[in-house]
Amino acid sequence: MAELTLVQGINDGLRTALEIDPTVVVLGEDVGKNGGVFRATEGLWEQFGDERVIDTPLAEAGIIGAAIGMAVNGLNPVAEIQFMGFIYPAFEQIVTHVARLRTRTQGEYPASLVIRVPYGGGIRAPELHSDSTEALFVHTPGLKVVAPSTPYDAKGLLLAAIQDPDPVIYLEPMKIYRSIRQEVPRDWFQVPIGKARIVQEGDDVTVLTWGAMVPVAEKAVATWADKGITCDLIDLRSLYPFDEETIIQSVKKTGRAVIVHEAPRTGGLGAEIVALINEQAFLWLEAPVERVTGYDVPVPMFALEDHFRPGLERIGKALDRVMTF
Repeated sequence: MAELTLVQGINDGLRTALEIDPTVVVLGEDVGKNGGVFRATEGLWEQFGDERVIDTPLAEAGIIGAAIGMAVNGLNPVAEIQFMGFIYPAFEQIVTHVARLRTRTQGEYPASLVIRVPYGGGIRAPELHSDSTEALFVHTPGLKVVAPSTPYDAKGLLLAAIQDPDPVIYLEPMKIYRSIRQEVPRDWFQVPIGKARIVQEGDDVTVLTWGAMVPVAEKAVATWADKGITCDLIDLRSLYPFDEETIIQSVKKTGRAVIVHEAPRTGGLGAEIVALINEQAFLWLEAPVERVTGYDVPVPMFALEDHFRPGLERIGKALDRVMTF
């Protein structure tokens, strides 16, 4: 066991996969000698060489196109896109080819590849560096989407994604790369894709969130615990497929739900979860489901960034509304 940050958990997951599986290849902009813009791949180039840890040109469509060719020919590529706002030039490759490859070939050609994408705000980055558009990929059939919020899950979900036969978009919440430490096993282990993590249990409200919003939601529900209101706090961690059973069981128990995500509100994953609750747990609801989200605008620059991202005040007001409805 080692006490790691989230980004160190990712690094250790990549190292473990490269050591155990000779078909694993890491590629992306500055992932090699430089160790990645966030140092997520630090030390891997020195250990495994430039045939397995590959620096690419600044060409996102080319990175994903190359990863597709590697997957078809039996390799297990892990491609890095430096920021979610940079992924759009590769969107055509992902939607047209990555997501459809197994279906198009009736399973003859594999599509086992992972696309690592740092996402979200809170780090005072310039434009196109703080996007949270996970719903684009959740809405694309053929892709799986995961977003860890702890160092343990960061490594376990990454190794599960690498071994999964389907392509996986692996979202990394930049805001909490180094803010959390946790003991993580040094050997190979997996966190199952499609299974949520129950952060804490309560009786009055279900709070559903993922990524960098998990520690924010933890602080918010702790404040309400002082008032005698307890919450089921659930970290989805797998955005597609997500854990319908855990969500519905919790909402039936509490009768109230608040969904928190920093992505824009309209068309966000929160709306899909509301639809699921309405379909399967409507008669158990004591109040309408609340969403606390980013706004329907591009992520603003530094001075307004904290107002854009859900915080304790907005989450607290949502909890108040469901409790007093």
